[in-house]
Amino acid sequence: MPLYKWEGLDKNGKKANGQIQANSEKDAKKRLRAQGNRVRKIIPPSILEFDINAWLIEKGIGSAFGAAELMNFTKRLSIMINAGVPIILSLEIIYKSEKNPALKNAIKNIATDVAEGNTLAESMRKQQGFDNLYCNLVKAGEVGGILDEILSKLTEHLEKQEKIKKQIKSAMSYPLIVSGIGALVVWGLITYVVPQFTSMLTDTGQALPWITQFVIDTSDFFGEYSGKMILFGIAASMFFTYFVKTPQGKILFDKFSMNVPAFGNVIIKGSLAQFSRTLATLLGSGVALIDALEICIETIDNSVISNDIKTVRKKVVEGKTLTEPLSKIDYFPEMVAQMIKVGESTGSIDQMLAKISDVFEDEVNEAITGATKMLEPLVLVVLGGIIGGIMIAIYLPMFMSAGA
Repeated sequence: MPLYKWEGLDKNGKKANGQIQANSEKDAKKRLRAQGNRVRKIIPPSILEFDINAWLIEKGIGSAFGAAELMNFTKRLSIMINAGVPIILSLEIIYKSEKNPALKNAIKNIATDVAEGNTLAESMRKQQGFDNLYCNLVKAGEVGGILDEILSKLTEHLEKQEKIKKQIKSAMSYPLIVSGIGALVVWGLITYVVPQFTSMLTDTGQALPWITQFVIDTSDFFGEYSGKMILFGIAASMFFTYFVKTPQGKILFDKFSMNVPAFGNVIIKGSLAQFSRTLATLLGSGVALIDALEICIETIDNSVISNDIKTVRKKVVEGKTLTEPLSKIDYFPEMVAQMIKVGESTGSIDQMLAKISDVFEDEVNEAITGATKMLEPLVLVVLGGIIGGIMIAIYLPMFMSAGA
């Protein structure tokens, strides 16, 4: 954390100056005023004292730590607090052994805030990488005096969430990788191999089979416009990336991805598993249902499902049970809605949601296996057909000449 120098008046109205650690100039003024000082001047740290990594993260240029680092931090903090180690000492011990610079900086800031009298949840909320779900659970743990249990639950929750995300990414990346390699092979054949045979095939003076003429025309087109096609591809990728980041674009893309044969089911089941697991963890930690649903909305990546959960929350606020609006969502299984209804009636909804998330996670595995099995032969047949068609187009005139 950067060290700022300051000048002004202390709480007794006398001239004072000193140094204070803060995330920014604004944060430094806030901290000093909280101590009763009147700030007249803030002097930022020199370039030699400046924490460039923290500044980049603060400005949104650098990246914070990932899920794996957060998981390990939570696990270590849970173990230490469970062993009776005070929070500040636990943070100091973890800080000394942490390798990730972004997380190391966050731990240092959290420890400083806690030492100044802030709660752990409040201190974490100021740092990037600790989302609303995480901070609300920590707050519930602090209020209930069960912080070690909550951190243990958080660790389990993060591990399962990361597992689901990796499974979905793996399922989606496989067809892209195979298709990409296939496209490069086809590009190489059309751009470099076919032109070497073109003059030999056309110089014979014989009429070429339609498939051969088509491949030659395609090769000529690629040769003439390949540069423009690459530029167009880059421009299209940039536009697509920008478009899917807009609210309307993300909704359209998420709707499309949910309806992709086989893989759409993976996305739906994965999102429902995430929703069920998050809601179960929050309710089991004492967070109110309305607040828990609000946090779930923030954690779901798919905007279509997120909007549907917003509608569910609205209905619950109006006095409906959780089951009623969930059962009206067409992709939400009726059996699962009935299981939630049983959980509501018996007062064990958090336990029921945890079981439901296990069911969805198993279904994600099955959906990924089914999608992969369906896609592998399909991709091989399509790529094999294209490559085989090009080779036939090249050699067919030679065979016809030999036969004549």
